[in-house]
Amino acid sequence: MGSPAAHDSQRYFVPAPSAWPFMLTVGLAALVIGVAGYLEHSHVGPVPIWLGVGLSVYIIFRWFQGVARESETGQYSAQVDRTYRWGMSWFIFSEVMFFGAFFGALFYARSLSLPWLGGEGAKLATHVTLWPGFEAVWPSNGPANLGGEFQTIPAFDVPLLNTIILLTSGFTITMAHHALKAGKRTACILWMWATVALGASFLYFQAAEYIHAYHELNLTLHSGIYGSTFFMLTGFHGMHVTLGTIMLLVITLRLMAGHFKPDSHFGFEGVAWYWHFVDVVWIGLFIVVYWL
Repeated sequence: MGSPAAHDSQRYFVPAPSAWPFMLTVGLAALVIGVAGYLEHSHVGPVPIWLGVGLSVYIIFRWFQGVARESETGQYSAQVDRTYRWGMSWFIFSEVMFFGAFFGALFYARSLSLPWLGGEGAKLATHVTLWPGFEAVWPSNGPANLGGEFQTIPAFDVPLLNTIILLTSGFTITMAHHALKAGKRTACILWMWATVALGASFLYFQAAEYIHAYHELNLTLHSGIYGSTFFMLTGFHGMHVTLGTIMLLVITLRLMAGHFKPDSHFGFEGVAWYWHFVDVVWIGLFIVVYWL
């Protein structure tokens, strides 16, 4: 027989079957239906939104609680740690592809389809017959002037403020990581609370931006291709920031409970990876959606 340490390094932990993924799917579906109904004025009421938020947050915290318990009771071996690192890496890669598809849709609409609709490079003047008077300028609300005239959100206003907030949060979580590796738990916790506060501030300002866009700028999901791509990209990013802020809060509470060690803290690192990914995506959004 080998030594206990060798046996532990070869053991692979398999969690018990769980209903959390399916229940979380239900909560997120209710949230998406509720928000879509609100934006589309379909009068579904606020119940799906609050039901989705409450159910999702409850499940996420309970799910994280179970994972934390498994980690703190020594269920994870070195092999499990490597698996988590690979899993998180592939998850972030899939998220890159996810946003890459949306950035691709924006590029296609702005750089390929819009010039074609305006007659650029067209051998037949079908665009004149189908959409007379259409101007191939960006931002566009479509050939039929869908949703009416609208105004865009200036890049160097709330979007710039949110950019500064997210970049600052990237700095604070990095400082928290250095403090954790140095064994300075109190400093790590303070840096993490600062990161949580910055994430919550970003969400507050984005919500205020959406309200301003809908009620004062007439920039809605009905504002043609610009409105749909704008809310698709910034909205999905906002969902990722929301999930990231919840994860930051969980990690902070775990730090306060004495979890994580200077040389063993992948739960912290995984969230930090995710948060840096969210920062990078926002920089792309700020440049492509708001600025250019």
